[in-house]
Amino acid sequence: MKTLPAGFLAESNLVSPEHREFRARLRRFIAEEVDPIAARYEEEARFPRELVSRMGQAGLLGIPFPKEYGGQALDSLSTAMAVEEFSRAWGSLGIIVAAHIGLGSYPIAAFGNEEQKRKYLTPLARGERLGGYGLTEPQAGSDSGSTRTRTHFDGTHWVLNGTKAWCTNATEAYSYIVSAVSDSGAGKGGISAFIVERDFPGFSFGKKEDKMGLRASATGTLIFDDCLVPPENLLGEAGMGFKYFMNTLDGGRITIGAMALGLAQAALDQVVQVLHQEQGLLRDLWGSEYRLAPLAEMASDVAAARHMVYNAALQKDRLKRWTLDGAMAKYFASEVAMRVTSRAVEHLGTAGLPMNSMVSRAFRDAKLCTIGEGTNEIQRVVIAREILRGGSE
Repeated sequence: MKTLPAGFLAESNLVSPEHREFRARLRRFIAEEVDPIAARYEEEARFPRELVSRMGQAGLLGIPFPKEYGGQALDSLSTAMAVEEFSRAWGSLGIIVAAHIGLGSYPIAAFGNEEQKRKYLTPLARGERLGGYGLTEPQAGSDSGSTRTRTHFDGTHWVLNGTKAWCTNATEAYSYIVSAVSDSGAGKGGISAFIVERDFPGFSFGKKEDKMGLRASATGTLIFDDCLVPPENLLGEAGMGFKYFMNTLDGGRITIGAMALGLAQAALDQVVQVLHQEQGLLRDLWGSEYRLAPLAEMASDVAAARHMVYNAALQKDRLKRWTLDGAMAKYFASEVAMRVTSRAVEHLGTAGLPMNSMVSRAFRDAKLCTIGEGTNEIQRVVIAREILRGGSE
């Protein structure tokens, strides 16, 4: 496939030689393991269990975590690059990785005690197990502080009751980070976080969502009916769950931005390829403003989104607080993904309409990026508030 020149990536001041080498490694893995199966698995809405296992063996599911817990000890930019490249090849794989690393594993690395890291983070980082995240509820989506899942301590266990919706990696993960109200009179300060294993008594799965995009990813409902959680599976301190989840989402927005970037790049690649093919047939194509102007706009959008996402990833490792950077990256990159994939479908015409075409997949997948980790309406509020309070620290 014809791709854009290396200089176009607009990354020279952000990306080190080690990052470029890591990207090359990712692309080799994708060419060998992902490209041959992506279209078929997506069409069949089939979760790629064998592929995920091979990714774990290759160290691609523990990129940012310490080596002592089975990770690769790479930086947040490397994680963003991985999500970008996987999403560029296959959106479903991008979100599987983003949810596993950023939502199912990161909270344990950031807030877990040593025992929890040894027991749960290590197999997650090694790719021996997959992680999930239970925050969204049927009545509590963007307003995660309105959590209705409840818990109380009965003397031996935390007892959870409630439902979590739209959980990525549902039915496929082994452990889930779950929010529940432990003190109903304390507001957001009464929300706690727990590590819940799939075989805990009282834990079951509801329906699997039949989605318009990201069809090979497993998205579903988690049901807690007097679910018994051992006291040692309380994550961090009781009542700190809301703070933990907001911190997790700050980082998750960067990976969603990276996912959006990968989808936009995939669509742009297709347009560039078609234009190169048409150049051989229509010698006057290069003088057609009608055909070339959209390409310039799409390419500029993707370059700007890449810079914003990469910068946010670097800031995550440098700053105490990266809320503004993450929200901006997620908001801008997801809007770019919607614009670029839509224009790509229009550019390809009827060739872009089949369900299994790359641009059709990217167009449908991109919509999740404007919703996940907080809708873009919420991101605008977050961005404005952060600017007024002084931004990143």
